[in-house]
Amino acid sequence: MENKPLKRHAALQPLSREHHFALLLCWKIRKGLQNSVDPERIGAYVKEMWKHQLSEHFELEEKFLYPIIGHQHEYILDAIADHRLLKWLILLEPFTTLTLARIEKNLSSHIRLEERVIFPEIQKVATEEQLVIVEKVHDVPIQELVWDDPFWNN
Repeated sequence: MENKPLKRHAALQPLSREHHFALLLCWKIRKGLQNSVDPERIGAYVKEMWKHQLSEHFELEEKFLYPIIGHQHEYILDAIADHRLLKWLILLEPFTTLTLARIEKNLSSHIRLEERVIFPEIQKVATEEQLVIVEKVHDVPIQELVWDDPFWNN
């Protein structure tokens, strides 16, 4: 019998859509690096994504989602460590190809952890009341960042 993926609960859908934007960020970083774009150009976009979406997204997860499983759970400890590392890498200046490659690698693996492990676990253990709270505090995904320098098309 085939294991079908769990349908994402409505309360988690905005966060999953934001994961899509973050994976798009990873793709843009990869493309920029492959095309030898100046790391500062890529970094300017990454830093704006931090301000526009990622910092708020991380805060929402830590404040409202992770407590559902518990901050001492190994997956949650890993996710929080990912958040801290990514914040440090993004706010670290100047940007280099190495730091950008680390951001891309760590962000994409972090999203896989949340989408494949943490979100399904939350859906299994969360009460309807907990999910309603998540839905109320974040019912619309943060929109994709509009950027005037499409370095990924170089």
